[in-house]
Amino acid sequence: MANVVELAVVPPPLRSDWTPPPASGKSISPLVSGRLLPAGPAYLAHVKRAVHKLSFEEYDKHAAEEQKRIDALHGNGAEIEDDLGVGDEEETEDLLSLDPKEWKKQDHYAVLGLSHLRYTATDEQIKIAHRKKVLKHHPDKKAGTVGDSNDDAFFKCIQKAMEVLTNPERRRQFDSVDPYYEELEQEIPTEKHIKSVKNIDEYFFKTFGPIFEREARFSKTQPVPMVGGIDDSKEAVESFYEFWYNFDSWRSFEYLDKEVNEGSDSRDDKRYTEKKNKSERARRKKEDTARLRSLVDLALSVDPRIKRIKQQEKAEREAKKKARSGQNGVDAKQKAEEEKKKAEEAAKQKEEAEKAARAEAKKAKAAAANAAKKARRAARAAADADGGDAAAA
Repeated sequence: MANVVELAVVPPPLRSDWTPPPASGKSISPLVSGRLLPAGPAYLAHVKRAVHKLSFEEYDKHAAEEQKRIDALHGNGAEIEDDLGVGDEEETEDLLSLDPKEWKKQDHYAVLGLSHLRYTATDEQIKIAHRKKVLKHHPDKKAGTVGDSNDDAFFKCIQKAMEVLTNPERRRQFDSVDPYYEELEQEIPTEKHIKSVKNIDEYFFKTFGPIFEREARFSKTQPVPMVGGIDDSKEAVESFYEFWYNFDSWRSFEYLDKEVNEGSDSRDDKRYTEKKNKSERARRKKEDTARLRSLVDLALSVDPRIKRIKQQEKAEREAKKKARSGQNGVDAKQKAEEEKKKAEEAAKQKEEAEKAARAEAKKAKAAAANAAKKARRAARAAADADGGDAAAA
């Protein structure tokens, strides 16, 4: 709810030497008493200063900042740093001599002075650049000027560039075949050249970082994983290459379609042209997919992180193998000792059994000898007894 502040309006006192003017003698209207209400920008400014207890300097500073904020919000004002030089790029002779009939071959971003922004240019920046170009190259401003006979043609190029870049679908088609990036696509280094570089770690990220950043603009899935750094984990590296090997691109090539001949009403001509355009789009799409796959293959083959990860995995395998070997050695030694101990116990038991068997055999032999001795004695005694009986008879 708004607060109402009543401010007393006190007029300044009269000067000490003031005297009322002499009566003119003319008839005047009767005096009417009325109430005056303070209003207007000056009074509102006075109220704001009084309520917020601001000085004139503080109020002026606050008002300037507020106006600047409003201008920035609505894109107004010539002094705000909103366009950052948009539309002020140098215009070469080749650019000014473009033929508007060959509008498909022209660089629309360069025509509007947006070469440094290209696909990152916002709709507001495109409008600002177009407004600047129109003010500079409108035919009415150049009428009667010597040496500007082609300015009308360039103005048509400006209008065509504005028409293409303000239509989201047509702009996407143009971005798919932007001539500036098509030249950069041909400058990919070879594997042989990369492997000959001394500092491969620094060169890889410096070279492939911008390349994948440019290609990322065609991805249907956002955000897109970038190259990263030399210390990335195995999971991050595998995720990066998995994404790019399954890259889903929206890039299309309708912008390069051949137009149907003007004035031709033949449906056969239209069908033939459409069929040929479709075939060409499919061919270009296939070639672009193969190009991107080759780029990812190249990056994978020279990525210094892959070598580092393989070395780490090899070291881990060797460590595990060594640990297992050490454990197996301990187990084998322990097993050998146990077997030796068992063999010794078995040999001892065998020796004791043999000793006991020998003792038993010795006892049995002694008993047999005693029995034989007793038998011989008994036989001799019997023989002696039979001899004595015979003699007596």
